[in-house]
Amino acid sequence: AEGVVENGGVINKLGTYQLAICAREHKIPFYVAAESYKFARLYPLSQGDLPVEPKHVDFGPLMPKSLVVDNPSRDYTPPRYITLLFTDLGVRTPAAVSDELILDCAV
Repeated sequence: AEGVVENGGVINKLGTYQLAICAREHKIPFYVAAESYKFARLYPLSQGDLPVEPKHVDFGPLMPKSLVVDNPSRDYTPPRYITLLFTDLGVRTPAAVSDELILDCAV
């Protein structure tokens, strides 16, 4: 993961959210690997809360010049779709990220 936010959600490359939804619908656990230094005191509630860093898409001459394509480079996966996080601190539930951030501030 590129980042793990305070509520246990994950910011990662585009497509992670879709994979997590598919895993949940098929009753397959969804695991995320992330180092603890990627834990962040951010609290996005949806994809719309992420900063926009669009990737360029070139469809060539088939795409009209006036058409605007929204192609974000990363997405936000809410904690309800994540089974466990594998970190350098050990295996954690998404809810435990907040606890780790609190402990980090106390040190």
